Amino acid sequence: MATDSRRKPESARGAKTSRAPWRQQVESYLNHHRKVARDSADRLWRTPVASLMTWTVMGVALALPVALLLLLTSLEGVSSGWENSARLTAYLQMDVPLENAKALAEEVDADGRVAEIELVERDDALAEFRASSGLEDALDYLEENPLPHTLLITPEESARSEAGVEGLVSFIQAMDGVERVQVDLGWLKRLNTMTDLLARAVWALSVLLAAAVVLVIGNTVRLAIENRRDEILVAKLVGGTDAFVRRPFLYTGAWFGLGGGVVAWLLLQLSLWWLSGPIERLAGLYRSDFSLSGLSIDGAFALIIVAMLLGWLGAWVAVKRHLDDIEPGEIAGG
Repeated sequence: MATDSRRKPESARGAKTSRAPWRQQVESYLNHHRKVARDSADRLWRTPVASLMTWTVMGVALALPVALLLLLTSLEGVSSGWENSARLTAYLQMDVPLENAKALAEEVDADGRVAEIELVERDDALAEFRASSGLEDALDYLEENPLPHTLLITPEESARSEAGVEGLVSFIQAMDGVERVQVDLGWLKRLNTMTDLLARAVWALSVLLAAAVVLVIGNTVRLAIENRRDEILVAKLVGGTDAFVRRPFLYTGAWFGLGGGVVAWLLLQLSLWWLSGPIERLAGLYRSDFSLSGLSIDGAFALIIVAMLLGWLGAWVAVKRHLDDIEPGEIAGG
């Protein structure tokens, strides 16, 4: 029993000592990351002009596609609103009596794609035209009313798309007594086509500018590698691994990305503030509620994270390409 009581504390101490190196390794690893991240940030702050120039280049390259995407989002919202306000006008044949027009309106109203329908009688239409046109004297010379009965049809929300409206037009046009159905969706088709084309162009531009950001960061990190060549050689001589040597430059790329993302967000906010006044006045002249939408909080965080990833990627490309060329044998050869 005494032997067992002595073994238990020894086994407990052995377990504790076996866990201690693992904890020490984790703490050492995290401390080294914090030290490297802080040292990389200090190096950027010691060269503010060069860092600011890199941040500005990244900010402009990131802000341009994001601004175009925000503009596309605003345009899609406007076109969606115009789609939802689309209304069909069905002109009946001149010889259709009022009773048949009412029956036709009830038949159209029974369709599930119709939200609301209004029958405008020909006499009411002529009276309204007489009051609004100022041509009372000229209209008195007409022998008969030239206006037909008219149906004003508002589609259901589910049918307010381009395809839904076209299907409803075909259905109404095929009914007896309907002379013509008028709905102007040609401009909406052109707008949607232009929006799709612009969206593809924006995504292509985004890819090109992202590649440009990676190249800019890669070139900046390459210069940093050349400036610290001796330091890298010494680190490799004392047994530093590639990951150990690579880590400061990856953090440098991430800090460049963070600064570029913040600059891009500031540029977007300043542009939105500068353009919002004229756009609101122009929309007011056209009686539209169009307005530019800015980045949300989630969008701003996403922009900064993407910028940091691009900075990290640019640094990784530069390190992967140029770090292998620096070997400790250069000292002996020198």
